[in-house]
Amino acid sequence: GAENGDKCAWFNIGNATFGGQSFAVQPLWSNAAGGCVTASEPLSVFRTLGGVLTSAPAAASWGQGRLDVFARGLDNGLWHRWSDGNQWSGWESQGGGLRSEAAVAAWGPNRLDVFVRGTDNALWHRWWDGGSWSGWERTDASLKSGAAAASWSGNRLDVFAQGPDDALWHRWWDGGSWSAWEELGGVLASSPAAVSWGPNRIDVFVQGTDNAIWRQSWTGSGWNGWASLGGNFASGPSVASRGPGRLDLFSRGGDGSLWRQSFDGSRWSSWGSLGGQWTTAPAAIAQSGAGSVDIFEVGPSRDLQHAALP
Repeated sequence: GAENGDKCAWFNIGNATFGGQSFAVQPLWSNAAGGCVTASEPLSVFRTLGGVLTSAPAAASWGQGRLDVFARGLDNGLWHRWSDGNQWSGWESQGGGLRSEAAVAAWGPNRLDVFVRGTDNALWHRWWDGGSWSGWERTDASLKSGAAAASWSGNRLDVFAQGPDDALWHRWWDGGSWSAWEELGGVLASSPAAVSWGPNRIDVFVQGTDNAIWRQSWTGSGWNGWASLGGNFASGPSVASRGPGRLDLFSRGGDGSLWRQSFDGSRWSSWGSLGGQWTTAPAAIAQSGAGSVDIFEVGPSRDLQHAALP
C-alpha cells in the first residue's frame, strides 16, 4: 500500500501479488527533513559479536571475505577480532592504553595499520605485516580525538585527528617517512572519518559544532574546502566506498538510531534512518567485490553488533 498524504508515496511505485491480488508497494517515505528515503532496515539484520566495549569500533578489510574490527575494552586496552569469511575469531588483546576509539587501514593483502590516541594524547601506531604485530610506535602530538586512517595505494597512509585547536589535522606516510602535521581547518565535535576510492583521492567527514556532518576532499592537487551535508547527530561519522565515486556515510542520530546517506558519483541521497538504539559512532567498511557495506555498532549492552547492508 501507499500512505495517504505522503508526498513520496507515488515515486518509483512497485507492485506485489498476495492471495491472487495485486497491491501497490511504496518504496520511498518522507522524513522529517522533507526528503524521500527508503524505509528503515529491519533490525534483525544485526548480529551480536559479544564483548563489553567502551569505545566506537574501527574496521578494515584487506581482501574479499576478510574483516578485522578493533575497539577499546573495559581495561582501556585495544581488542581485536576477525572473520575469514566463514567464521569469527575470539577476542584478542592488543594491549595499550586508549583514550578514545581506534582507527585502522589496510593498504594491501595481510597488512593492517592501527592508530590510537594514548592516555598521553599522543598518536600511537602498530601494524600487522602478515606474520606478526609490531610494537607500539609513538608520534608526538596533542590530540583531542581519536584518529581516522585511509590508504589510496600500497604503502601510503593518511591519518587525521582533531588537533589542540579543535581543527582537523593531517599527516601522511609516503612509504619512506612521515610528514609533519598540517592543519585543514574546521571546528570538530568528534573524531573524523576518512576513505579513499582511488589514487590521490581522499574524502574526510567530521561532526561539526552544529551537529551536522561536514565533508572535505583531496582531489589530487588540493583540498576543496568544507561543505555541510546537514543532519543532527550525536556522534561522529563513518564512511565506506564500494567503488570509484561511491560513498556510503553513516552516523548515530540525535534520536540514537543509525542514519545513512549515499553518494552515487553525481549526487547525495537524503539521510535515511536504519533504526536501532546505539551507544557510539558506527564503523563502516566495504569489502572488495562484496557489493555490500559491513556496519559495526555498539548496542545498549555495550556488545559489538554487525550487519551487512546492501
